[in-house]
Amino acid sequence: MGGPGSSPCASCKLLRRRCAKDCIFAPYFPSDDPHKFAIVHKVFGASNVSKMLQELPIHQRADAVNSLVFEANARVRDPVYGCVGAISYLQNQVSQLQMQLAVAQAEILCIQLQHEPTLQSHHQLLELDQGDKALLLHNNNIDNFNSNNNNNNLCYAMSSGQFSSNFAPSSIMQMQMQDPPKQESLWT
Repeated sequence: MGGPGSSPCASCKLLRRRCAKDCIFAPYFPSDDPHKFAIVHKVFGASNVSKMLQELPIHQRADAVNSLVFEANARVRDPVYGCVGAISYLQNQVSQLQMQLAVAQAEILCIQLQHEPTLQSHHQLLELDQGDKALLLHNNNIDNFNSNNNNNNLCYAMSSGQFSSNFAPSSIMQMQMQDPPKQESLWT
């Protein structure tokens, strides 16, 4: 801010002009941080920044300056994409992490499904009398075979990468109901 004994703001110092009391840049570009205005001026131009700040309410100007500084820094680092390049990178990272989370959840569910049939059969056996146990053991062996076969199909699908990024728990149940994937020979 201009005046006797005070130093001009970074913009007035860079532009080599006298800093007036009502300088629009003074509150946002202090003289102790000249690089901040220099980079904004290089990318957007002082007159454009001045017009933008004048059109905004005073309470929004500080946020606008911070955004301009961020975008200017991004443009210097990446002249083609600027902030959009950083945003795109972060969105891709979020997508990859969501995929990893879905795979981890599917693995947990697969492990739970593999251990579930054996626990249920033991609890059912404890509640039955001797005559029912023989019948149940016969039926349970068949059910366990089918259930293990379905769980193996699920684990096979996970390990072979058949899950897409649009993973949903309902897709696991649908896969369990399907027959195992048939492996065909190239010569048949």
